[in-house]
Amino acid sequence: MTLTIAVLVVVICSGICSLVEAAVFSVSLIKVKQLAETKRPAALALMRVRENMRDPIAAIVILTNISNIVGSIVVGAIAADVLGSKWMGLFSGGLTFLIIIFSEIIPKTLGERHSIPISLFCARPILFIAMLLRPLIWIVQTITAPVTKGESSRLTTSEAEIKMLASVGRKTGALDSNESELIRQSFKLDELTGRDIMTPRVALTTLEGDRTIADARDDIISSQHTRIVIIGETRDDVIGFCRKDDLLKRIVQGSGETKLSESAIEIPQFPDSTKASRLFDHFRKSRLPISLALDEFGGLAGVVTLEDVLEILTGEIVDETDHVVDMREAVERDSD
Repeated sequence: MTLTIAVLVVVICSGICSLVEAAVFSVSLIKVKQLAETKRPAALALMRVRENMRDPIAAIVILTNISNIVGSIVVGAIAADVLGSKWMGLFSGGLTFLIIIFSEIIPKTLGERHSIPISLFCARPILFIAMLLRPLIWIVQTITAPVTKGESSRLTTSEAEIKMLASVGRKTGALDSNESELIRQSFKLDELTGRDIMTPRVALTTLEGDRTIADARDDIISSQHTRIVIIGETRDDVIGFCRKDDLLKRIVQGSGETKLSESAIEIPQFPDSTKASRLFDHFRKSRLPISLALDEFGGLAGVVTLEDVLEILTGEIVDETDHVVDMREAVERDSD
């Protein structure tokens, strides 16, 4: 009876340590941060554990080894007294089998599957035990410092890993295909520049600013662009832009004698090497959905709109007024 109780104590203690260790390692730091936002004491304690794993894990490892080593010595002594040396080999093999199954495999599997509730339940006890064992932990860490010194591991996720997770999420049903594709495409905002997405200068509708709206009537009506670039003496001398529908309204209202330069709205300018992510941030803050892309000499390379940036995420956006789906492709075909 004594031997059976001793074996159960060793297996259970070792199993609890394995269960807690697997659970704490398995729960993600991102999930822990989300839980900590609820301000629950258990969640805040778990956040402390996950932000500094050295002491808590050292405490768990120390407890695991104490239960295994001391427990084995005690159980061995009891078994030798009860069974005698004749059965010690068989008993040791059986005890090892029990520890592998019930103190390692099963607890660690359960810890991984139910990492969140187990970690929340054990977080505060772990911190308390780590505080009690701090002198012993300090000794262990001092001895092992020459081997383990260096930067502690940090939560880092690469672009490739996030793309893979998005793909896995789509396959498992956690994300639908549109959500997965948006995540994957969002990385292109930092890969593509204004030069890659702009409407080239040769495809723009440009009108001289000294012309009146009435004089430019036919050019305005025939333009397939919703925004018309207003220039000075040359195409590199950009005054601003006018919305096509505003110009048409002026013609209908009989105010077509106004010069185009007087109706022009100033356009922000960026080098054509500017990242699409920065352009998107500019459009979001300025509420002006158009900008000039300038080449390396400061000349007009093209125009980038908010729609151009959004099309990186969604693909080509075509409405009933678009006669050409992709202006950049059309220009490249014409130049071949």
